[in-house]
Amino acid sequence: MDKIHVGGQAVIEGVMMRAPRSIAIAVRRPDGEIVVRKELAVPLSERFPIVKLPIIRGAVALFTSLIIGIKALNFSANEAMSEDEKEKESVKNKDKDKDKDKDKDKDKEGGGELSSWAMAGTMSIAFGFGICLFFLFPLYLTKLLTPVIGDNNIVFNLVDGVIRVIVFLLYIWAISRMEDIQRVFQYHGAEHKSIFAFEDGIELTVENVRHYSRLHPRCGTSFLLIVMLVSIAVFSLVPKLWPFYLKAGSRIVLLPMIAGISYEFLKWSATHDGHPLVKMIITPGLALQRLTTREPDDSQLEVAIRAMNEALEVNAGYKDDRIVV
Repeated sequence: MDKIHVGGQAVIEGVMMRAPRSIAIAVRRPDGEIVVRKELAVPLSERFPIVKLPIIRGAVALFTSLIIGIKALNFSANEAMSEDEKEKESVKNKDKDKDKDKDKDKDKEGGGELSSWAMAGTMSIAFGFGICLFFLFPLYLTKLLTPVIGDNNIVFNLVDGVIRVIVFLLYIWAISRMEDIQRVFQYHGAEHKSIFAFEDGIELTVENVRHYSRLHPRCGTSFLLIVMLVSIAVFSLVPKLWPFYLKAGSRIVLLPMIAGISYEFLKWSATHDGHPLVKMIITPGLALQRLTTREPDDSQLEVAIRAMNEALEVNAGYKDDRIVV
């Protein structure tokens, strides 16, 4: 079998691991038990070959990762609650709507997962928040600074990009100060260590995984930083004479292309990380991961390893691993 790529995401008191054709989420409940949810996840590229094309695959990966990530967070949030909290939440839901019998059944079986409409709403809010904070807000601030910086297109987009990166770094710094988020960041570190160990082909045990770095070159944090930097170059192509509303719209329309370019660069850098120039380029992303990861304890490593093993087990049940990831 060819070597496969495995990615992951830290969730509330757990880790989600994603193999080419499977997803597994492992969460530690308040009583110490590790609960696992695993499923087959057939890539869109199997049904739509166009998704394999460069740039396009990156844009698709961004949106599919967002969907999978929100589902994983929803599952982990429910499983990480104590029984008392679940009971209070159940009572609250019953008081809100007595007619949701189907949703109540789902709560009993799968931990009250979001409906399709609720999932779409959550995604819209998350995506809209990101667009406003990291793209429209910096653009508006740059517009206010036009009397100071002038109307040169290169200078305008450079200032816009610098403000965007600053807002992004301040956001990461701010959430990293939250106690609950720090635990998520510990699981983020556990996820990276487990992936490193898997890539080295060693047995996945706590003892073996513990000594690996918590900083991984293919991390989503690095991807987001690359998106911020690539956007500076792409947005510089927008004519400076365009009115503000068109420039704002271009930030949204061009985002899939920016995500695609960033994805391709991340994949390329991950396979050439031994080159001195590539090392220099990926250093900022690795440095940023010092904020978004923490050293995990052994119990958190155990959860990450469980998620990895479960994802690999489901993936190994299928013989076709010709998946572009």
